Amino acid sequence: MEAGTPRPGVPVRGSESGRPVMAALDLLGRRWAMRILWELSRAPAGFRELQRRCERMSSSVLSTRLDELTSARLLAQEGDGYRLTPLGQDLVEALSPLDAWSRRWAEEAGPERPEG
Repeated sequence: MEAGTPRPGVPVRGSESGRPVMAALDLLGRRWAMRILWELSRAPAGFRELQRRCERMSSSVLSTRLDELTSARLLAQEGDGYRLTPLGQDLVEALSPLDAWSRRWAEEAGPERPEG
């Protein structure tokens, strides 16, 4: 089971020192966290709309991730919806090169072929 929201300077999965990059990787590596950020980068959304956009996500997992991402100051709740904060927007922008790389990787790797 995952402990509270990862924070820089506090031990996290894979790092006793809690180096900021390791805390970020712990947070972003949690199930559905990246998908929530991606969906909110496209447009703010309320709980039910996010759950719809994220297909099979349970309400309890969505609630936990929203709490963690809000506590990490990547999301803010306004009215009945959630939006990225400036820090969350910076994160999505920082991930843009990884998105570009993954597209190139997909092109070069091609579809997976069974061996044999």
